[in-house]
Amino acid sequence: MRITVFGASGGVGSRVVEEALSRGHQVVAVSRHADRLRGLPAAVEVRTGDVSDPHQVTSLSEGSDVVISTTRPDLGREDDLVAAAEALLKGLANKGTRLLVVGGAGSLTVPGTGKTVIEQPDFPADWIPIAAACNHQLDVFRTAAQQPDGGPVDWAYLSPPALLEPGDRTGTFRLGTDELLIDEHGNSAITMADLAVALLDEAEHPKHHRTRFTVGY
Repeated sequence: MRITVFGASGGVGSRVVEEALSRGHQVVAVSRHADRLRGLPAAVEVRTGDVSDPHQVTSLSEGSDVVISTTRPDLGREDDLVAAAEALLKGLANKGTRLLVVGGAGSLTVPGTGKTVIEQPDFPADWIPIAAACNHQLDVFRTAAQQPDGGPVDWAYLSPPALLEPGDRTGTFRLGTDELLIDEHGNSAITMADLAVALLDEAEHPKHHRTRFTVGY
């Protein structure tokens, strides 16, 4: 497959590029700052682009089977996530390109509470802007899916668990839908490398269409 990765220089995006290459896919790595993509294998097509511009989304995704967006905004620009969601839907409309988006965990329901992650009393105040923006981002996709035909883009939105950090690739994890996945020790976590595995699994063997899913150990 040909896969375009927006946000390819980030923690998740760089691991998505690595995972896709390891599976033999053709990769277009996109970043607002192409110099951050230096050192990638020669087989990777490196492009500079802005995911919040629908025309650039169309151009950079031309010929791709799958687009994966892993972008994260700078502090104070959290609403860029919403603009990116709208641009991705507009730029990929009726192109036949599948879209996978890495979002946030704030809208997942915490088991046994009936409330979402962002509604928990101990949720850090400084995380609220990005969590709220991710929730709005997901709303954009869900609104698009309410169109009579489900909308012109076949998308899936991946919410990570509570903790997403660097670490080993194990290839072993669980899939869920709208509830935060917690292990037997009360932890909700996954490594960026394993999140990339989940994304490429979904790209190769689609199971989620116009809906959100989540992962965790």
